[in-house]
Amino acid sequence: MTELEVTGLLEARRTVICATTGADGWPHVVPLWYVVREDEIWVWTYAASQKVVNLERDPYATLLVEAGDVYAELRGVMLKVEAEIVHDPELVSALGLAVLARSGAGERNAHGDEITHEAAEVVVRQASKRVAIRFVEHARISWDHRKLAEI
Repeated sequence: MTELEVTGLLEARRTVICATTGADGWPHVVPLWYVVREDEIWVWTYAASQKVVNLERDPYATLLVEAGDVYAELRGVMLKVEAEIVHDPELVSALGLAVLARSGAGERNAHGDEITHEAAEVVVRQASKRVAIRFVEHARISWDHRKLAEI
């Protein structure tokens, strides 16, 4: 995929799959909502979560953002990244609000529930228990099966 196509995919999707390495050596794979800031993927999560514990021990992770329901439509990007865990409450709160806004704040979510001002207040209250994670890209692999017909 071109740089522009990757950017478009990252802007269009909301969920990144994050793989870290557990203490036992096995991959720990979880979905996270994300935002893109200055061409980097950022997430917010609970500071005590297993992925944070794993990243504190070993900051390397692999991220996957993908789309498509049938083989001929599959496209995605896999990023080899190094995680920077940020504890600054103001940044964590701002990132949480950005994730909330990207999820459709002020609109209806997938279940038809309105995301309200009260939801934003919950995000701000939760910030003290959360961290922001900045993923610094080291390598990238992308694919777009829609282009296979061109070969």
